[in-house]
Amino acid sequence: MKVPAHVAIIMDGNGRWAEGRGLPRVRGHEEGAESVRAITTACRELGCKALTLYSFSTENWKRPEDEVGALMGLLARYLVQERREILDNDIRLNAVGQLDRLPMAVRAALKELMFASRDNKGMVLTLALSYGSRHEIVEAARALAKKCASGRLRPDQIDEAAFSAELQTAGLPDPDLLIRTSGELRISNFMLWQLAYAEIFVTDVLWPDFRRAELEAAFTAYGSRERRFGLTGAQLRKPT
Repeated sequence: MKVPAHVAIIMDGNGRWAEGRGLPRVRGHEEGAESVRAITTACRELGCKALTLYSFSTENWKRPEDEVGALMGLLARYLVQERREILDNDIRLNAVGQLDRLPMAVRAALKELMFASRDNKGMVLTLALSYGSRHEIVEAARALAKKCASGRLRPDQIDEAAFSAELQTAGLPDPDLLIRTSGELRISNFMLWQLAYAEIFVTDVLWPDFRRAELEAAFTAYGSRERRFGLTGAQLRKPT
């Protein structure tokens, strides 16, 4: 089985999972946290170098206040409960998004664990929190504009590498594989720049039901594809 170096996942379907069972939506988020644990472990054991999880978007702030509060509480508990697992398994925790919008308790726990795991080399786990890709791209453009205005950068020096360096994901390789659960066929403002050449795998499985078997099915599908990056298949197969 070919394992992608960087996997990005849009975790979708928690609410529908709960509603389909006559349960409060928060129960779906709680079960979804179990999938986060299982998939993080599976990716590390299978040899992935990076895993990025779309955990909470900028648009999610518009959800009912009680649901947002429950999600923030669940995130805070996750950061405390998974601390030992992350540190013991050589995982470096990373986060992208408008983190200043998160509750103080979440920010404190996030900052502490990111600092504690900063030297870990086994796998990078990135949580996209209060994240929106359009906002990220606008902020990168502003940063480059400021550099040009101050004379530190010429406009003709702006290329893809310079732009990527201003994104919050700077230092991470672009995702090789994007997985979206719940069957929705959209990217939902997630890593619009970084996903330019990612393979996309969509499954009807809801996130709370997505575990190692489903992950391996996605990896098997990924391994069966020919990644050409604009070339022809013949060019890729031509001996060098």
